[in-house]
Amino acid sequence: MAHFAELDNDNKVIRVIVVANDELMNNGVESEAKGINFCKSLFGQDTRWVQTSYNSSFRGTYAGFGYTYDAQNDVFVSPVTQE
Repeated sequence: MAHFAELDNDNKVIRVIVVANDELMNNGVESEAKGINFCKSLFGQDTRWVQTSYNSSFRGTYAGFGYTYDAQNDVFVSPVTQE
């Protein structure tokens, strides 16, 4: 299973969903782009999605509601640490 965070226009996380591995596979390799396309097929092509890691193995930390995606550093930032 993979997790994807939907972002608003300010890069704030507004929801996180679970996507089955079958939806991510591209010739036997997991593809974030394929997962994003799947999310858009469910919630609309105008939505924005970024994969997040439940065990925090990439993008800093697991994204939660209210977190911000820092695209420059490719990490999610907790609302508690933002000033």
